[in-house]
Amino acid sequence: MLCPLPVLRANRKLRELPVGGLLTVRATDPAAEQDFPPTASRPATNWSRVAREGDVLIFVIRKR
Repeated sequence: MLCPLPVLRANRKLRELPVGGLLTVRATDPAAEQDFPPTASRPATNWSRVAREGDVLIFVIRKR
């Protein structure tokens, strides 16, 4: 899936989560490394974890 679609879908899912809920996003698009940090840096969210498994970037975002 090419950006910005994953970011838009992640934002939609974050709105559905309760406070304290975790969203895990797995992305293969190299641009996700630049696209997701602004999403997770909003006042209502924070990073819980970022990892890489081969070509897959894994972002775990917690809703505040």
